[in-house]
Amino acid sequence: MVVEAWGRRRSLVLDGVLALLAAGECAWSAAEFVQKQGLPLPAAVAVAVFGFVAGSTLLLRRRWPLLPVAAALATIPLGAGYLLLMVGLYTLAAYRPAGPAGRFAERRAMTVLCAVAITETVVVSVLTMGTQQAEALQHGVPSYALLILSVLAAVGISVPPAILGLYVGERRRLWVALTERAEGLETELALLAEQAAERARRARMEERTRIAREMHDVVAHRVSLLVVHAGALERIAARDPEKAAANAKLMGDIGRQALDELRQILGVLRTVDEPSAEELPELGLHSVAALVDELRAAGLPVRYTLGGARRLLSEEAERTAYRVVQEALTNVLKHAPGAEAEVVVAYVPGGVALAVTNSCPGGEASPRALPSGGNGLVGMRERVTALGGAFTAGPTEEGGFRVEARLVQTAAAV
Repeated sequence: MVVEAWGRRRSLVLDGVLALLAAGECAWSAAEFVQKQGLPLPAAVAVAVFGFVAGSTLLLRRRWPLLPVAAALATIPLGAGYLLLMVGLYTLAAYRPAGPAGRFAERRAMTVLCAVAITETVVVSVLTMGTQQAEALQHGVPSYALLILSVLAAVGISVPPAILGLYVGERRRLWVALTERAEGLETELALLAEQAAERARRARMEERTRIAREMHDVVAHRVSLLVVHAGALERIAARDPEKAAANAKLMGDIGRQALDELRQILGVLRTVDEPSAEELPELGLHSVAALVDELRAAGLPVRYTLGGARRLLSEEAERTAYRVVQEALTNVLKHAPGAEAEVVVAYVPGGVALAVTNSCPGGEASPRALPSGGNGLVGMRERVTALGGAFTAGPTEEGGFRVEARLVQTAAAV
């Protein structure tokens, strides 16, 4: 702000000095021209005032650049206004005005203005050549030299200022264009940086969601089995020690499996590079049979049906299919005590269809029911839809619950 104010003040001072010099030159030269023509004093005063006003238009040269040029062309026939003309042509070319007046700052229009100024100057010199010729002959200068000098003087006071103004104006406009382009690039880079930050934030959120789903599937399933076996162990510990020991051994196996899966997941989180297939737990539809056996051992009656020609799914689709079946059976174990469950896996053209259905719960609710965060169905839906599949879940007419999913990411059949 301080620099701008200083620059504005300096421009005003410069314009004031130029206007004062041009006004004095116009007034003096016009009055002297009229006196040489033998006109009375009032006419000399009038043209002096006119010249002074014309020269003062330089005060407005930055706002209305065409005004000083017009005033100069009006005073040249009086043998004045040459300083006004030079400054005016330079200003008009350098500070191209907006609107219709800007057309006069174009190169063709500047050429016309310079031609008019040269013509006026030469005409004034020719008309006043009588007096100049007499003075020149006394100094041994031929008459034709006066005409050549007049033309050169006229060209010198009009063409160089116009060319200099055009050069300065083009350079200023180029600088403005480069500045605007640089600002545009800075804005674009800032926008790209914001977009990159947003993409990184979304990637982090998606990764956190994926990890949360994986942790939920591991913890919810294994811990639910541990709680069920612990309850059974508590009931039979006194009357059937052998079965209680078997349940305790099964609980140990389930706990070790949970620790192994959690260790694999946490190991993936610690890696810097992208996790490979070997680093992730190898889970897929081939693991569903073992999963069903675990639930049967926990006391959940499960029927498992596998149909259709075996197809090789993508690794992520295999894992997703397994997690859907796992979560659905875990929900039956947690929320439908006494119910029977049925798992159907059918390989269909273009993918695989899954269905996990449980009957209406027939047992009494446990006084110590397993907690639920309400994220199981949400996580299953997110997993399936992320792969372009379809997912539905809801109660059946018989009072049970049914979960269906269809995955379409398949590779070649085996």
